[in-house]
Amino acid sequence: MLGFYAALRRRLLRLSAGWFEGELALKSKLLLSILVVASAFVVPMAAVGQIAPEKPPKDVTGPVFKYEAYVGYGYTSLNQVNLSRSGLQGVSGSVTRYFGDHFGLKADGGYYAWNVTSTNPGKPVVDMVLVGPVIRGNLFEKWSGYAEGLFGGVHTGGVSIQPDISFAGGFGVGVDYNRSPRWAIRAFGDDIGSAFTIQPYQSGFSSHMRWNARAGIGLVYHF
Repeated sequence: MLGFYAALRRRLLRLSAGWFEGELALKSKLLLSILVVASAFVVPMAAVGQIAPEKPPKDVTGPVFKYEAYVGYGYTSLNQVNLSRSGLQGVSGSVTRYFGDHFGLKADGGYYAWNVTSTNPGKPVVDMVLVGPVIRGNLFEKWSGYAEGLFGGVHTGGVSIQPDISFAGGFGVGVDYNRSPRWAIRAFGDDIGSAFTIQPYQSGFSSHMRWNARAGIGLVYHF
């Protein structure tokens, strides 16, 4: 009888040991599985964190042009001619060299030979050459604007004025509608002051400054 209990005890001990080892093995396998799954998530995330972030794309504003040329219809009043009844119309043009986005140097010219409304005494013709600084900037969307200061000379022919050339200077503004990076439509206006003698064939320089409004509309080409 004692031998039977001893054998049963040994049997139970072996079963307990086997159950404990199986339970331990099962838990080890479960823990290993959890570690594998966790590493599958953690390792890629760590790798992504080590990758340098992409640089934001640069703001592409298109080509930058240093020059622009303008040509179009022009008008000027004729206050330097005594008894003038109409301004003159003709052609105006300019070339501008820009130094940066906002500042430029402009060479401007105009030739005006045709009466706008009624006739004037004689056959007056006005031509001028002016230079000066320009400041420009964007207004909104496709619209931009500029302001300028000009100085140079004005010639008045076809009438009795002596001298027929005067120093001149003034200021003006303009607006551009930019159809494309290269082409634009421009409208401008300025006020040009000059000093001519009003009396026919009066010699010497006149001390009386007269201002003539000038305006134009035309095309601008950037290059």
